[in-house]
Amino acid sequence: MPKTRVQNSMSAIDLLLGGDPALYAIVRLSLIVSLAATALAAIVALPFGAMLGLTRFPGRAGVIVVLNACMGLPPVVVGLAIYLLLSRSGPLGFLGILFTPQAMILAQALLVFPIIAALTRQTVEDVWSEYRDELMALRVAPFRRVATLLWDARFSLITALLAGFGRAAAEVGTVIIVGGNIDGFTRVMTTAIALETSKGDLPLALGLGLVLIGLIIMINALAWGVRRFGEARAG
Repeated sequence: MPKTRVQNSMSAIDLLLGGDPALYAIVRLSLIVSLAATALAAIVALPFGAMLGLTRFPGRAGVIVVLNACMGLPPVVVGLAIYLLLSRSGPLGFLGILFTPQAMILAQALLVFPIIAALTRQTVEDVWSEYRDELMALRVAPFRRVATLLWDARFSLITALLAGFGRAAAEVGTVIIVGGNIDGFTRVMTTAIALETSKGDLPLALGLGLVLIGLIIMINALAWGVRRFGEARAG
């Protein structure tokens, strides 16, 4: 058994170093889908979370509780909901994007949204406590407050974006349901790992696993470096 594992690991490394086309096509699609989903969710989640952190209204506590609860949404339930929306008989069936990368991006964005929004709310609320008196004295309009605080907390918000990207990159159930795991079209690293493992193709599964781990570490290291550089310049 140990010998087999070593052989599989070496085969996985050979696939990586040899530039296996199937492996790199899957990696490329995974990055495109996960990054696009994170960006799409961030466009809405950042201002939404900031507004929620700044404003006070009846039922706000309930909204926060629901938002925090949605951070743990079951992926298969989200996938089923998006599937029903995009199916031919669904309200968005006319788009014709079921079993496409676009559907996968939409599903992952829905999963990522509450994570980025909840972390943004907490971050902006903390920053607001420091700048409240100054911004109130200058009579800054609400939307400008949101923009100002988001900009000031931009390096801290990198953590929220990384958390969202990590959730998207590690997702399996949702993308299988709405993407179909179609070879060469909607197959990403996580779904390929599950499929190849079930087929017994451990070298490709291990290769994809190594790439997935490496990419997450690389992106986190890059974000950490950007944050440190920005904070050093700002300081």
